[in-house]
Amino acid sequence: MLIKRLTTERLAKKFIETSLTILIFFIFIVLKIFEGMSLVDLSKQVALGIDIGGTNTKFGLVNHRGDILAKGSIKTDQHEKIEDFIEELYQNIKPLIDEHCSDKELEGIGCGAPNANYYTGTIEHAPNLRWKGVINFAELMSKKFGKPCKISNDANAAALGEMMYGAARGMNDFIMITLGTGVGSGIVCGGKLVYGHDGFAGELGHTIVKPNGRKHWSTGSEGSLEAYASATGITITAKKFRAEFPESLLNNYPEEEINSKTVYECALKGDATAIEVFRYTGQKLGEALANFVMFSSPEAILLFGGVIKAGDFILKPTRRHMEHNLLPIFRGKVQLVFSELDEADAAILGASALVWEKK
Repeated sequence: MLIKRLTTERLAKKFIETSLTILIFFIFIVLKIFEGMSLVDLSKQVALGIDIGGTNTKFGLVNHRGDILAKGSIKTDQHEKIEDFIEELYQNIKPLIDEHCSDKELEGIGCGAPNANYYTGTIEHAPNLRWKGVINFAELMSKKFGKPCKISNDANAAALGEMMYGAARGMNDFIMITLGTGVGSGIVCGGKLVYGHDGFAGELGHTIVKPNGRKHWSTGSEGSLEAYASATGITITAKKFRAEFPESLLNNYPEEEINSKTVYECALKGDATAIEVFRYTGQKLGEALANFVMFSSPEAILLFGGVIKAGDFILKPTRRHMEHNLLPIFRGKVQLVFSELDEADAAILGASALVWEKK
């Protein structure tokens, strides 16, 4: 028994010694790893977000929390050459960098632009910009500012902005729909934006919701979602409906003043025709969203842009027609929510989110 006890004690002692050796070795390895690392103070990092529109270009310095430290804007269409535009952009942004980044590091530049290709960093054949063909925008910006630059279309940037700063925080699967002059979209699956093989995936606004329907004023396609659910589409619908209903309050306005805002004003006064304009628009939007849901099964669809100011006039019919056209396995699962980002700053925030985007 004595020999057995001594053997057990020796084995226990050996086990403890071996365990301590392994623990010390592990601690040594961890210390060596951290020896070559330095802590990053995120409060000292700043991103430059730039939104390029057909008329105006807005920009701002943004921190990780989504606070805009400084912002400004210039006219987009003043320069025939892209190099001159970038020079003016630099001259307007450099003073902001000097003022607000003396104790901070500008990590990079994110740009939202029409027909922007995330993969190549180019703006390609944008119909509403003066610079035609393929523009190596990200490369030119990086050379000028000495910082890495990412570029994507404005709707994709908006989706990233919502995921980082807005209503999509914590979501890995959602669709962003921007309802303004046109209809844009950004699709997020598994926490990643869907760009497709060539960088142009996600043009949901140009999907056909009514075959042989309303002709698009720019693309010439017939029956696209944008032709019905954009502010431009709502204006076309309102002009058509008011001609059919002479008693509508919409007929109190000159034709050039008919737009989504005046339709909303009439709807607030109880005008049946104005309310029907939004119901019809919501039907087309809801039917399209049902298709999008059954394609990617998102947790939520986020709506953003001037059109959503109509509130329940458009939200209720949109939700009703979306749910009605879904298969039972999809019903009641998808949130339909409005963006939480301030409309005036959303484009800058979205563009800045490209800088923080993880690979």
